[in-house]
Amino acid sequence: MALVLVLCGLLGACGTPPRTHRPAPAGEKPFWQAEFDGAAGIRPSERFWNTETGNREAEGWGNNELQYYTDDAANSALDGAGHLEVSARPAPPGAELPCFTERSCPWTSARLTTEGKVALTRGRAEIRARMPTGTGLLPAIWMLGDNGAQWPGQGEIDICEVVGGEPRTVYGTAHGPTYSNEDGIGGAATLTADASTAFHTYAVDKQPHRITWSVDGKPYFTLTPSKLPSPRDWVFEQDMHLLLNVAVGGDWPGPPDASTPSPATMTVDYVRLYGEGHA
Repeated sequence: MALVLVLCGLLGACGTPPRTHRPAPAGEKPFWQAEFDGAAGIRPSERFWNTETGNREAEGWGNNELQYYTDDAANSALDGAGHLEVSARPAPPGAELPCFTERSCPWTSARLTTEGKVALTRGRAEIRARMPTGTGLLPAIWMLGDNGAQWPGQGEIDICEVVGGEPRTVYGTAHGPTYSNEDGIGGAATLTADASTAFHTYAVDKQPHRITWSVDGKPYFTLTPSKLPSPRDWVFEQDMHLLLNVAVGGDWPGPPDASTPSPATMTVDYVRLYGEGHA
């Protein structure tokens, strides 16, 4: 059953959007929202957000990535202006950060999830964000299934990925039991300018046997069971939690170089879930 979040004053979530944020569409009310109002340097509320850390134990996060995820405010914190900043930065000199592909990770970043705290069952996930762009970067806004299965049987919906040297391309992809990694099924939208130059609203509408991806309210790809290798591989009729992260290097998008911005920051204005879910 959908729950309506009416708690204001909690860091990272509030029932009434402040004036600095775009209002929800008329007639719609999120069952959960994070607006990130609070003082600069405060980390997102642990009531709703988990912070995953490390690299080596996670085997480079499945992509031979170079970032060590931390719970440091330098990598994820409010900016004091109604936003959450998720930042990839070069590791501090002398840092010993165990890495899967080399002795010490040369970058730090953050990976935030709502696993076990907030999930979408059916409805729309909508995130307004400005995404970092540059060689070797892979910022992502995505969801994973709560069915307890091992990935990719767990199910994954990538709401938005902006990869490496393709600053104007937004990828939306689904991964499941027989279609994962390079075999993931999805589409792409083209922006008129680099994703790092402006905020855009990235969304998926997750309905029974249908998922539609959009940017700024314009749909660009719809997935149904008929588009899968087998309709039985549809694993999205379940609760799915959110993830926000900025990855660096790895098999996709390749290594960073001297042109890679530092810090490389995903700036999130809000996260809103409409329809049915848990919070």
